[in-house]
Amino acid sequence: MGFFSGLDAEKYDRKYADRDLARRISIYFKPHLRKLVAVSALTLAIAGVSSLMPLIVSRGVDMLNGVPALWSMLAVGGAVLLIGLSIWFFNWGMRQLVAITVADVVAALAIDAYSASVEHDLSFYDEFATGKIVSRITSDTRDFGELITLVTDVVSQVGEAIILAVILLVIEWHLSLYVFAVLPIISIFAVIYRTIARKATRQGMRAMANVNSTIKETVSGIAVAKNFRQEASIFDEFNKANKTSYDVNIRRGLALAVVFPTLNALAGIATGVMVFAGGHSAIEGIVTVGAWYLFILSLDRFMFPVMNITSFWTSIQNGLSAAERVFALIDTPTVVVQTDAQAVPPLKGEILFDKVSFHYKEDEPILTDLDLKIPAGENLAIVGHTGAGKTSIAKLIARFYEFQGGRLLIDGHDIRSFDLYDYRRHLGVVSQVPFLFSGTVADNICYARPNVKEDEILKIARQIGDGDWLNTLPNGLETEVGERGARLSMGQRQLVSLMRVLVQKPVIFILDEATASIDPFTEWQIQQALSLILKQTTSILIAHRLSTVKSADRIIVVENGAIIEEGNHLSLLEKQGHYANLYNTYFRHQSLEYVENMRKIKLEE
Repeated sequence: MGFFSGLDAEKYDRKYADRDLARRISIYFKPHLRKLVAVSALTLAIAGVSSLMPLIVSRGVDMLNGVPALWSMLAVGGAVLLIGLSIWFFNWGMRQLVAITVADVVAALAIDAYSASVEHDLSFYDEFATGKIVSRITSDTRDFGELITLVTDVVSQVGEAIILAVILLVIEWHLSLYVFAVLPIISIFAVIYRTIARKATRQGMRAMANVNSTIKETVSGIAVAKNFRQEASIFDEFNKANKTSYDVNIRRGLALAVVFPTLNALAGIATGVMVFAGGHSAIEGIVTVGAWYLFILSLDRFMFPVMNITSFWTSIQNGLSAAERVFALIDTPTVVVQTDAQAVPPLKGEILFDKVSFHYKEDEPILTDLDLKIPAGENLAIVGHTGAGKTSIAKLIARFYEFQGGRLLIDGHDIRSFDLYDYRRHLGVVSQVPFLFSGTVADNICYARPNVKEDEILKIARQIGDGDWLNTLPNGLETEVGERGARLSMGQRQLVSLMRVLVQKPVIFILDEATASIDPFTEWQIQQALSLILKQTTSILIAHRLSTVKSADRIIVVENGAIIEEGNHLSLLEKQGHYANLYNTYFRHQSLEYVENMRKIKLEE
């Protein structure tokens, strides 16, 4: 068991060379080239002005050999004050430009990361936790922004170190060689340290992503947890993830803390040697006391940026690891791939599965050589046991997943040849658990058509139970639905989801019918809404209600990814086959005949 066990990389993670990261990062800076030139100029100005400080102070020390004139000392003091004010002014300007540039770059990177996450198909979200993806878009882009600020500091420190190196050589080149001899040792240390720092920071980010993922999952399921009195359980789950993150980051901190003591030791040794050697040279008259003091002061200011450059390595690796994780999300290819981006012509809604094979996992086939033709305007109900492949057929039509074999044609056109965004404009999908976004009922109904008029919404709404369902809402269309529609009943959520489809006016309608029980009046309203949709679409109904099954033009029975029976409700019952068994298991208790028989039995008892 290592320090970072249990924090494995995601499958889509990848390692980038520093050169590749630098190239990718530079792309985000190109629009801000003028600001960067200004930042570079201010950075060099800070480095140059800062380097003047030792020269001015050493000149003042040399003046102490005699009796300096008042104006001379005032001039030295004024020069020191002017240098200080100049450094402050240049630094203020640089920080302003850096702050604006960082905000713009981080925003652009976050937009790209979010866009990439939206473009990924559903198989990506089946495999990877959304909380960890959110962590990359938020936390990692923020860490990347800190890298940019650090780089400007490092550039300033490098500029100052180069100028001071020249000054040291001019003062006493023999002593300077001793100083420069320390640099290879520091460089070797930095290279070795880079590997440790990158691994430690990468694992620290994964631990934080685990915490974010746990928080998202437990908070999203808080109602279920409270219902089953599992508050302590979800706290333990969070506490475990948080403790792992704590342990990883403590160990990360210990590993990274090595840099400062090592650098301080090297700087102390170098300074001690130079103080002795320089003092001896000053005693023998080789250099003046002012020059010796200038050398010591310049040495200290030279070692400070050199040490900072290496100590910043921790934060730099942290930023590079963040960039690595964000770019991995952006660069992950989608599984659903279109061969063309043709504009979708006016569709009739004919669907043809031609020898289609599909699997979620390679060794677990879902559909094998499926042949199915759905004429335009047909209402097709798909029934079968759980795991038979019903939902998979619907999801392939919606192009949520990639099939591995065969062809899927829409009005004779290969579904892979369409512009995917344009194609999905012709689809209306209602999932088994209706999802509503925070906002009003009207906002959710207009989700696919933001510019639809309220009069049109009301006209459609009144075709469902004379609009009585709207009267049950506190503020009508302006009723706030809450997060995921939590303020509405399940029946109301289903009605809003169906209204969303009615307003959209799709050509193809996919319904994965909800299994939740609702009151008879609401079910009647839902059936009215469904009837309105079925009249004008090609419909694929994954049915769980008897009324939906009976209203379908055709029913297919799916078992192990194959169609084993098809027909209408009555003809399939007469066969006394698989559908009849399904009917007796799932649907019969919903029939009026069954209810009447049960009532008679109760009365006879």
